Amino acid sequence: MKYEVNALGKQCPIPVVMTKKVIDQSGTGDEIEILVDNETAVNNLSRLANKTGCTFVSEKLEVKKYRVKMKVQTEQTGTEVKEEEFVCEMPGKKVKVAVISADVMGKGDDELGKVLIKGFLYALSQMETHVDTILFYNGGAKLTTEGSDSIEDLKKMEAEGTEILTCGTCLKHYGLMEKLLVGKVTDMYTITERMMGADKIIRP
Repeated sequence: MKYEVNALGKQCPIPVVMTKKVIDQSGTGDEIEILVDNETAVNNLSRLANKTGCTFVSEKLEVKKYRVKMKVQTEQTGTEVKEEEFVCEMPGKKVKVAVISADVMGKGDDELGKVLIKGFLYALSQMETHVDTILFYNGGAKLTTEGSDSIEDLKKMEAEGTEILTCGTCLKHYGLMEKLLVGKVTDMYTITERMMGADKIIRP
């Protein structure tokens, strides 16, 4: 028999608890497929599989979506699972937000500034850990639209989980609303909300 467990959006240790309940009612040879949205849950399910004698295979389907497959090898007879055996937090996770308010970096020569902002966004895309959100407003809105040299770098970061948000009022002001090529249109409330929720704000 095959069971499915949808634990997307569930906080630790809920994915483990949900899966353990299914294992307890399963028989030898039964398969369990679990969906989770973070690596911590995947690692905890691996520990659960090891403790209960199940096989374990995991794969990343997309950003914040993982599929775990387990197969019951022996019928469970009340194997005890203690919560302290599992890691239930993302260690050292800090919310980082980059704020881009112009299509140039620094003051002085605008041509140099354009080269610098392009280099900054490229360097940002190459970091091992990306920022959580990049906010573009005022002249920065030009960097997410047609004609920008940074579109591919921004698309790379978006594909790897970075939220790209551009001020809608700014796009309208510059006549660029129909030329947005990456990310989503946002408003000042959301921009303020993202800044307020950040542990670190990066301003090039």
